[in-house]
Amino acid sequence: GPQPPISNAEGDLLFLLDSSASVSHYEFSRVKEFMWDLLQPFTFGPKDVQTSIIHISTMPTMEFPFDQYLSGGTLRQAIRDTQQLMGDTNTGKALSFAKEKLFSGEAGARPDVPKVLVWVTDGFSTDDISEPMQLLKDMGVTVFIVSTGRGNYLELSAAASQPPEKHLHFVDVDDLPIITKELQDGIRDVIQANRLHAVDITSSSFRLMWPQLLSQETGYYTLEYAPTDDLARKRTKQVSGAHTSLVLSNLAPETTYEVALIPESNVHYFPPQTTRATTLADEISPAQVLISESGPRSFHVSWAPLLDSVMGYQVLYGPLPGNSVKVLEVDGRHNSTVVENLAPNTTYLVTVTAIYRSGKEKSLSAKACTLEEGSKVRHLRFQDMGPNTLKASWDSADGEVLGYRVRCRRQTGPSSVLSVSPQVHSVLLTGLASGTTNKVCVKPVYKDQPGQRLCRMVHMQPATEAQGYRHRQ
Repeated sequence: GPQPPISNAEGDLLFLLDSSASVSHYEFSRVKEFMWDLLQPFTFGPKDVQTSIIHISTMPTMEFPFDQYLSGGTLRQAIRDTQQLMGDTNTGKALSFAKEKLFSGEAGARPDVPKVLVWVTDGFSTDDISEPMQLLKDMGVTVFIVSTGRGNYLELSAAASQPPEKHLHFVDVDDLPIITKELQDGIRDVIQANRLHAVDITSSSFRLMWPQLLSQETGYYTLEYAPTDDLARKRTKQVSGAHTSLVLSNLAPETTYEVALIPESNVHYFPPQTTRATTLADEISPAQVLISESGPRSFHVSWAPLLDSVMGYQVLYGPLPGNSVKVLEVDGRHNSTVVENLAPNTTYLVTVTAIYRSGKEKSLSAKACTLEEGSKVRHLRFQDMGPNTLKASWDSADGEVLGYRVRCRRQTGPSSVLSVSPQVHSVLLTGLASGTTNKVCVKPVYKDQPGQRLCRMVHMQPATEAQGYRHRQ
């Protein structure tokens, strides 16, 4: 999708485009799409980014100079209109030509701005590239290489700027979008490095960064900033010369600020640097409320996002239907709490309200249900299975049962406890003396709530003689 705009960046960006016959028409068109995707977030102009294209062919050719297309619309159309030249892959010649044009006022290049070369190649060249590439890097050009073929890794890693893991990419031509964001970030790091610029932008703050111009001993910086539509509200901060960054906070959301950095040096004169930064729209918290870990008398409430602009939260909860409400206060640094002392098997309405430092409030509600307390088994029954033996069986209990515990308290003899899995709903009870009355209890076991046992008394009939038979003496 569309990338956020990359402003406050100044540099000359040159594409070295393989336009030779070793590249298919399909590959050439895919590389052109990739070039525009790379450029899309940047702003263009004499104080921003300027770009140009040089074809690799039998003889190098400049498609257009740096200062010809200074808007996104015209530049995109110019890239679309670029035609493949065919011919040989004389990359060395093209690099020598690029060195000349990157520092040429005739080609629209500017002195004292960062220079970036992006070379997209299928990995093949008919002439030597090592010497002209080294000359470019010696003159301060940062070289990014994207290989869409089977290029020699050692040769290309030596040609790219160091370290190669940041400046060299191997990717199939159909997978070029995978590296677009990473390559944009790399280019931005180069062309923003020598200028005041803003990073970590939120709805109420951003961090300013600038190159190290002073030291603790040689001076200090004055920072001035104000909304562009109300420059009379200018604010000023001073920091020591050892600083290279500063966070500006308590800013208005969706507002563009004009910022000036004035180096106050007692050794050299440094011109002021300026930039613009636009804060994001005010985030709303809570935007999501989640209920979890429900038990019969409690549940866990969490919400997101967690914002610095929120001073605290109020969690209101009450049963439905009903109009009794209780309140929990939660510190603004936390985004969850446990609601306790609730009624089992009850639906609650939970409302989380964020109280902003500005005095504003935002709320979001959700429903939560407590579990049934102590769910128990049903229909405990017995079946005579022979002398002194009974089969106890029951219907399953509600909820997520982990198992059942069966206790038998014998009138004579020891008591016993059996544990069975949740799929088992019967056990054999042995050693029950005839003529005795015994107590059998079955209790379900749960993870997060107690189970209620179901008990029954069972009487073992005394042994009797069958009619018509006598025991042998």
